[in-house]
Amino acid sequence: MSSRQHDGTSRRSPGRALLLVAAGTVLTTAFAVVACRAEPAPDFGGPSVTGLASPSRPPVASVPVPRSPGPRVPVTDGGLPAAADEAPARLRIPSLGLDVTVDAVGIDPATGDFAVPPSVDRVGWYRFGPGAAARAGSIVIAGHVDSAAEGEGAFFRLGALDDGDRVTLTGPDGRDRRFTVIARERYRKTAVPLEKYFARTGDVRLTLITCGGPFDAATRHYRDNVVVTAVPRE
Repeated sequence: MSSRQHDGTSRRSPGRALLLVAAGTVLTTAFAVVACRAEPAPDFGGPSVTGLASPSRPPVASVPVPRSPGPRVPVTDGGLPAAADEAPARLRIPSLGLDVTVDAVGIDPATGDFAVPPSVDRVGWYRFGPGAAARAGSIVIAGHVDSAAEGEGAFFRLGALDDGDRVTLTGPDGRDRRFTVIARERYRKTAVPLEKYFARTGDVRLTLITCGGPFDAATRHYRDNVVVTAVPRE
């Protein structure tokens, strides 16, 4: 994605690397120091997100984590992409001044990683999960936080979203679906509960993912993932 491997799909498989999406490479050394010292805003809404999930039905299938340290982590992946008319076209977040193109992405067959669009100006919808018109499960969209080559990414300020902020997802037919933010959570990349965020069951919700937390100069990645959850307003 860049000469410094800024994208969070850090050459690992979907189980854990899926949530290494948009890891980013900091813009300058000085910025790295600031990023490491900055205190992130406190999490909120975690119990609400747990309540949206349906624990009664298992994932359709799972993708193991053959190249990651630690235990295998299941990821919902039924093997078949959603229909083309389910693919979101744009994502708008007024409080961030964000209006961005959404690409349908899957898994990079060469690496097993979430294939986030290489351009930091675009975000990727996980096409093996629920789509724009879903009535159940988690619609997952991931984007880069930044890039040494391209600067700030589409999700550079995702961690600033607050309870009640509005998000609009536009489908391929031009119809808007409006959501309201109910949760913002931060996890170590080795501890993200993937089955909770890549689910086809439970109440419908929009899941936005990028990277954050301290920047590790040795690995050229951020330590954490920021996960924002929004629910339909209609």
